[in-house]
Amino acid sequence: MIKYGDYFFISLILILPLTLITGPAVPDISITLTGIYFILFVSFKYDVLKLLKNNLVYLTIIFWIFLLLISIFSENKILAYRDSTIFIRILLIPIFLYYWIFNNEDNLKKGIKIIFFTILFVCLDTFYQFTNYTPELGFGEDIFGFKSKFYGRLSGPFQDLVPGAYISKFSFIGLLFIFLYLKNQKIISIAYLTFVGLIIYITGERMAFATFILGIFLLFFLMPNKKIIFFNSLCLVLFSLYIVNNLHPAYNDYTILESKPYHLGLKVEKNINCKNNISNKCTIIKNLQPSFLTILQNFPNSAYGEIYTLAYKMWKDHPITGIGMNNFTFLCKHDLRYKNVMKKINCVTHPHNYYLQWLVETGLFGLIIFILYLIIIFKETKIKINNPYTCVSFVTLIILFWPIMSTGSLLKNWNGVSTFYIIGICLALNRFKQKI
Repeated sequence: MIKYGDYFFISLILILPLTLITGPAVPDISITLTGIYFILFVSFKYDVLKLLKNNLVYLTIIFWIFLLLISIFSENKILAYRDSTIFIRILLIPIFLYYWIFNNEDNLKKGIKIIFFTILFVCLDTFYQFTNYTPELGFGEDIFGFKSKFYGRLSGPFQDLVPGAYISKFSFIGLLFIFLYLKNQKIISIAYLTFVGLIIYITGERMAFATFILGIFLLFFLMPNKKIIFFNSLCLVLFSLYIVNNLHPAYNDYTILESKPYHLGLKVEKNINCKNNISNKCTIIKNLQPSFLTILQNFPNSAYGEIYTLAYKMWKDHPITGIGMNNFTFLCKHDLRYKNVMKKINCVTHPHNYYLQWLVETGLFGLIIFILYLIIIFKETKIKINNPYTCVSFVTLIILFWPIMSTGSLLKNWNGVSTFYIIGICLALNRFKQKI
């Protein structure tokens, strides 16, 4: 019975990169059930005392207990206790991945293979949506008939605007598939990285693209025996961006009427065919996201500037204990101290930065514990020059936790599951010494 249970849950986790496309529900159910199964039926195979002495396991337990205790001081204790309690399902992901799912090379290679083909599928689907464009409606449907809810943005096969973030997170792990299984590695790797970089760019997710480029730079120096791959990929990515920006109508079919740094602060005018007389031209006005340069030039008045200002104000009022897990939106909407801080946009669900979120919601000690958790993870990533496993592992973790960028929330199902899944597979990558 246990044997069949092992097979079922291992399979369920191996296909997690694919099920992430369906939304948060299926991945969340998968990791919750697998975590329960691991504790009840798998963990007994290990020396429990030895397992508990592992630094990652030890700090995971401390982290979770701390979140429960600090919830006593939360503004909204129901929200804080609920999210603190169920956060254990997220914290368990790297543990059962490292000690069980990816404890053998065969499962690890299966996971890499699934990631590679899932990345290709997301890229092709998103590119199809990119070609399906009209000035009036923006980007159209993907191959499944899904359409982005926001004009001028790509959703690919996802419900939300996350294809760029998804591809950026997993792309370098997918690259290992080429190194492992394919001939003509240089040509195929360059084509893969160029296509991936182009797709991330056209999604409009600027942080995803910035971290992807950062990853290519790091791999260029960490893997000198393959530097030609990363140098040529970077050049071709930049060249493809030049071509797209000059040829695709989405970047050229408008006149800028107004450019402000706040959310949807770029007002443009576009020419479209008139409904009653297609021989004539009519105009429509659309509000788009401002350029990255516009945001930087007037950051305090941008959406991110307002979010970070509100987060800083909340932290100043709760420097040690924080406001409580998942209390950010609650206080923004209901506390008179914070209701009017954000003037250009409505209240958001989190501070849009991992480190700021832990500081605001769990206080100074919560941030310290989170940083210690990351230190342990990076210490387990023993970089060996020209070893693709360790180099890709290190670079992927850098992309995930680069401090100066906008991020999702680790408390949210989709982002939390995907991020901690990648932590687990990155830890497992360091265990193998495959020569590629």
